[in-house]
Amino acid sequence: MHVLIPAYEPTGSLPRLVARLRDADPTLRVLVVDDGSGPQYAEAFDRAAAAGAAIIRHPHNRGKGAALRSGLAWIRARAPLDAVVTADADGQHTPQDILAVAARVDVEGNALVLGCRAFDGDVPARSRVGNAIARGAFRVAAGWRVSDTQTGLRGIPPAMIAWLLEVPGERFDYEQWVLLRLARAGFSAVEVPIETVYLDGNASSHFRPIADSIRVMAPTIAFAASSLTGFVVDAAALFLIYAVTGALVPSVVAARVISAGITFVLNRRVVFRRRGREHLFRHLAAYAVLAALLLASNLAWMSFLTGAGLPLWLAKVVTELGLFALSYRAQKNAVFAPRTANAVRSHAARADSSPQFTSSRVSS
Repeated sequence: MHVLIPAYEPTGSLPRLVARLRDADPTLRVLVVDDGSGPQYAEAFDRAAAAGAAIIRHPHNRGKGAALRSGLAWIRARAPLDAVVTADADGQHTPQDILAVAARVDVEGNALVLGCRAFDGDVPARSRVGNAIARGAFRVAAGWRVSDTQTGLRGIPPAMIAWLLEVPGERFDYEQWVLLRLARAGFSAVEVPIETVYLDGNASSHFRPIADSIRVMAPTIAFAASSLTGFVVDAAALFLIYAVTGALVPSVVAARVISAGITFVLNRRVVFRRRGREHLFRHLAAYAVLAALLLASNLAWMSFLTGAGLPLWLAKVVTELGLFALSYRAQKNAVFAPRTANAVRSHAARADSSPQFTSSRVSS
């Protein structure tokens, strides 16, 4: 079992955590990734190494996601059969909770084990708000609930590591992308309750509530922007065509055909990152079916609402807002979803073919 700790400009809590982990379980192997902290933080890493950790370094700061991938690649190359528990360097995860997650990952098979905080009691406002924003956005985007989307305490089975090395994201968004793509890759998640710990009002955290909340919500924001673009095009075309023809149903159909072509390109290339010709016709056919279903629903609601006395513009807004979440879920989980069976077999094959080494130390 490896404990992987990404660290950027750490305090004295890092070497204390390493020492306490090694005291609690001398068989644990601890790997610390110095994510470009600079020479002024060398003492903290030297003390962590003296306490029993292996240290690898980025020459400059690349972000938490990049540090996690570097650590996972290092562990996979040397101990491919080891499970990994990731923990933060700021002292928010107690050795007891880290060991509890480690024990759970050993019995969960292919499940990602999440150490989840309750966020009750004396919790700093920026942490409470940041997690609430991320939790709500995640539920809309993924369609399933996680009580702590920002937790850095995660237990990773060895079969999952090859896939994790391919997940995008360089900074705090990486951990969000892992959760968003987990089910499509054929894995599941379980939660383990952990203590909510904040030292000095969480002053050592490098999470920026606004900037990094926006970053972790990027998939949802991108889809919302694409939908807004489609809405503007759709609404403009609808009002223009209706003004000329005076016929509601043909106007709605024509406007939706125009806007659907634009949103297909934006969602495929930008939101869900499916580029090139691979699966293009499958995506297009599935999108056409979804567009037809949404169009039928759009027509039904528009006719009902305008017939009930709502002005055209208000009926349009109400209808589009109602269909937004449904459209996102359908596109993410069906239209643009990768074929997970092949992907999972590919990850498993790469894991099985990895060379097996046992070293747990590296020079700094």
